[in-house]
Amino acid sequence: MWTLLMAENGAPPFLWVGVIVAIIIVLVLLVMIGKFLKLWIQAYFSRANVSMFDLIGMTLRKVDRPVIVLSKIRAVRAGLDISTQDLENHYLAGGRVPNVITALIAANRANIDLSFKTATAIDLAGRDILDAVQTSVNPKVIDVPNPAQGRATIDGVAKDGIQVKARARVTVRTNIDRLVGGATEETVIARVGEGIVTTIGASDSYKAVLENPDIISKKVLEKGLDAGTAFEILSIDIATVDVGDNVGAKLQADQAEADKRRFQAEAEKRRAMALAREQEMQALVRENRAKVVLAEAEIPKAMAEAFRSGHMGIMDYYRMRNIQADTSMRESIGGTPAAGQKGEGKE
Repeated sequence: MWTLLMAENGAPPFLWVGVIVAIIIVLVLLVMIGKFLKLWIQAYFSRANVSMFDLIGMTLRKVDRPVIVLSKIRAVRAGLDISTQDLENHYLAGGRVPNVITALIAANRANIDLSFKTATAIDLAGRDILDAVQTSVNPKVIDVPNPAQGRATIDGVAKDGIQVKARARVTVRTNIDRLVGGATEETVIARVGEGIVTTIGASDSYKAVLENPDIISKKVLEKGLDAGTAFEILSIDIATVDVGDNVGAKLQADQAEADKRRFQAEAEKRRAMALAREQEMQALVRENRAKVVLAEAEIPKAMAEAFRSGHMGIMDYYRMRNIQADTSMRESIGGTPAAGQKGEGKE
């Protein structure tokens, strides 16, 4: 059919083939152009300088075209000089391009020195660059201590032993230059809490803290607690100051109770030692009495041996008996039992 048609028109067959191929190519190009036409028209009339080849390249590089084009339009309309390639590079690096553009526009309007390189570095570091710029323009207030941590006050003890409970509100703004690598809010809260405890502990009396709560904020501000953090402390205001427990008296009472228990233990130890010594002495007395009884039992044997050997006569024996009787009489008159009776009575 095509051959008859071409023969009737007098055109060579290959020419018609070329025409058909050209028509197909034009249709494909029209479809592709129609796919990017809307974005290209938006960029063209916004003077964003995004060409059709840039849009095709974004498709090949799997870049979200609307995000890049709209971000470029916003940057151009805000007077920012940012190239399309820079936006694509940040997108491919995993950055949040719309967030960065919004932060740059806000910083530009607030006369904050923030470059595109710094903004993308902060964004890729995981920090919210938009929140940082907003905090630089509108400082925020941090509660010390953080109620989310379950504590309501910072507790310190003055030199007189009275506990003082304080709660502070710290006004900070973001320091863009130290945002990358700077400490977070938790560090600021910890440092301010440490400063409050130190200031209360250095006070001679709790009354001085109650009379002038501003001494806490003044001394804490003098310490430069925002060094190395991503924030600049503007002010530290003491919200509440309350009197707590008499920690000094409580500690003294606890110490006295501990000393009492220690002295009781030592006394009980000495008592036990005394009882043991008493038992030892009683045992020693009984042992000595037994030795005396054994020694007295040897006397009759010695006397009998003296009689047998002729060293002692009967008169010597009677004289010794008379002396014993006289001694027993004197002891009975004096109320003291005889030696033998004494030993026997106690036994």
